[in-house]
Amino acid sequence: MDDTDSVEERTGLSLRAMLPNAITAAALCAGLTAVRFAIDENWSFAVLAVVVAGVLDGMDGRIARLLNAQSRFGAELDSLADALSFGMAPALILFLWSLEDLTRFGWFAALAYAICCALRLARFNAQIDVEDQPHKSAGFLTGVPAPVGAGLALTPLCLWIETGMDVFREPVFIAVWMSAIGVLFISNMATLSWTAVRPQRDVRIWLIAFVAIMFAGLLLEPWWTLSAIGAGYLALMPYSLIRYGKIKRERARQQS
Repeated sequence: MDDTDSVEERTGLSLRAMLPNAITAAALCAGLTAVRFAIDENWSFAVLAVVVAGVLDGMDGRIARLLNAQSRFGAELDSLADALSFGMAPALILFLWSLEDLTRFGWFAALAYAICCALRLARFNAQIDVEDQPHKSAGFLTGVPAPVGAGLALTPLCLWIETGMDVFREPVFIAVWMSAIGVLFISNMATLSWTAVRPQRDVRIWLIAFVAIMFAGLLLEPWWTLSAIGAGYLALMPYSLIRYGKIKRERARQQS
């Protein structure tokens, strides 16, 4: 046992160390509350609760790094919260909303989605201490992140809330859609990491304006805006593959 562990046992954790974990716990509460809203068939609040969980999930890691309060405990708690908020919660929401009309196959699709999300997070944890990560070293992620996958999975529900069109609630379509998101979770494809994006100086003001417009859209037309964000992410996937392929070829030439 090192001196740091001894000090923590005598004095307890500081507020600085507890704050990121408290935010993670709040994200977990939001994800589980989304299930409660789905049971009550309050679909709008169910989606918004998952969105809140995603916002909190984006905050806890950054605050931990800002306060220099990273810990293995926090990483494990974060993965557990992600598995529940972005794996289990969307699976249950979509099952109660649409897939229960498909009996066994609908439940199988919900299970496949949740399991793939858990596997994605387990793979991420297993690679935390691995130094040789080609995707990470190039500024990319491996597979679709859990919060993004949850947003993509819930996109048909957002469109249904806005339009009321039953085509977005078709159980077969939802089952195939969720299965596809599950494949993206555990795929080995390179996906964009927003933390690695470094916009050039001449486009930063345009990017700030775009973010402001998106925020206004979330306030005024949340369901269209959330759907547009999901569609935009899917549209960027080919770009991320092309960009990573270019970086990979450049590395191969440098090593040859």
